[in-house]
Amino acid sequence: MIRRAASLLVTFIVAGCGQSSKLPADPAAQTKAESHQQVEKIATGAALAGANGMHFGPDGLLYVGSVFGSELMAIDPDSGEIKKRWGAAEGVYGPDDVAFAPDGSFYWTTILTGEVAGFNAKGERKVAATLAPGVNPITFSDTGRLFVAQCFFATGLYEVDPEGIKPPRSIAEDLGPGCGLNGMDWGPDGRLYGARWFAKEVASVDVDTGEWRVEAKGFQTPAAVKFNNKGELHVLDTADGTVHRIEKGADGESRTTVVATIEPGLDNLAFDAHDRLFVSSFVEAFVARIEADGSATRLLPGGLAHPGGITTLERNGKTEVIVADFHSIRGFDPNTGAETFVQKSVFGVSEMGSILAIAAQGENLILSSFTDNSVRIWDPVAGKVLKRWDGLAQPMGVVPYAGGIAVALHGSRSVVLLDDSNPQTLASDLGAPTDLAVQGNALLVSDRERGEVLKIAVGGVAINPETVISRLQAPEGLAVSSRGLIVVEGESGRVLLIGKEGPSVVAEVSKGSPAAAPSQPPAMIVNDAVAIDNKLFVTAEIEHALYRINHH
Repeated sequence: MIRRAASLLVTFIVAGCGQSSKLPADPAAQTKAESHQQVEKIATGAALAGANGMHFGPDGLLYVGSVFGSELMAIDPDSGEIKKRWGAAEGVYGPDDVAFAPDGSFYWTTILTGEVAGFNAKGERKVAATLAPGVNPITFSDTGRLFVAQCFFATGLYEVDPEGIKPPRSIAEDLGPGCGLNGMDWGPDGRLYGARWFAKEVASVDVDTGEWRVEAKGFQTPAAVKFNNKGELHVLDTADGTVHRIEKGADGESRTTVVATIEPGLDNLAFDAHDRLFVSSFVEAFVARIEADGSATRLLPGGLAHPGGITTLERNGKTEVIVADFHSIRGFDPNTGAETFVQKSVFGVSEMGSILAIAAQGENLILSSFTDNSVRIWDPVAGKVLKRWDGLAQPMGVVPYAGGIAVALHGSRSVVLLDDSNPQTLASDLGAPTDLAVQGNALLVSDRERGEVLKIAVGGVAINPETVISRLQAPEGLAVSSRGLIVVEGESGRVLLIGKEGPSVVAEVSKGSPAAAPSQPPAMIVNDAVAIDNKLFVTAEIEHALYRINHH
């Protein structure tokens, strides 16, 4: 980890390691001194790696889940101070939503694996159920019955045993398409309420019979529902960032009143004991309290939340650093670190889609995401997708190459070349292909699982893979500078230069995080790099930061 002074400017003294293509595990054992490198954190943003489901606990704290941050946090609703955190060490992985039972136990859903788990009233970790991926909203009835539903990857609604003894009971499978229910709550009438994301309506379900009915409609994209302490139903619409109060008139028709307008990309909402309203954002990753006048007080700031793939783009006669931020594309001034532009995407709604890897192609950008299983060519000026390839096997890194687009596919352990004809396989039988770079006319791929960087094609033609460097600690991002190949290690945070005189350590940033599930790419968010002249720009996922390294 970097030791940070008040100025956030530190100097690293590192050593080279001679001519070998194998990098010693201990940089301190190296003898050839590398020139001093200045490492600056020039941009940062959100306090959380995404803010998702939320629920107030009996202790009065606001509990918030973070899927890609893979942790639960308990937040003081007045100050925003994070009082408690639960992560992998406590058995919490990728929590999408959280709910409390009447006895004080609390459970969460892991959307990427389908696990429903929690801590019972005794503090014991329990696995209530393991369903298919997509398990998303969760809520308890007033008597402690536990219900979960699937959204985006499946459409089921289930009752599960909090102790995990009884098998899950299917309640409904006809609440789709694309999503069963999202953002649920137990109603004062003894019915389960939830948002039907793609159907643009709110439904309630009799959990014993599976009978369901529409309670309110006419929304753009309803993401979550909650009742306040007066028993009034509220609906969060993520497409336009509004919160609605639903009231039924004497004629039985539902009427909606907008009680707050924040911004698109909201995830969930919660009411405290005083009926103060709180919202979370999956796009900006903030947590906010909505005041009586409808204004939003941000308890935890938003902004850069999932910095991963990185590239450069010429805009308005200037070179900008462009960062893939999962639900947004963010541009930064390479000299000041100031944000120059942002384009946001609401999951399952916006044409842009999710962005985990990014590369420039002329004035356009190539976007890739394993969550969407697609690669797209994006026009940032028009704000439109010009071309797309869907149904890919967990695409990771992308780069223009040989007249097409090379993409690393984790799902098939391969690298393929996409063009107007059938995809051409450039490499197969890899471990975990993660990022790509073009050096001269050669295509290189980092294999995070095998700890190697491989040359796999020359002049657009596949070759027998050649090892460029091995014995790396989970290599992720690749970049080419005037001095050689840059490699960012996910497990150590080391930034390496593979130059003419052999490999050396340029600097260290924070290491990456492990995948939330074995079925996901091991680098869900890639710590990546790009070079501009004698400077390197490196994304640091854990710190939600962008670093600049003076790379002399």
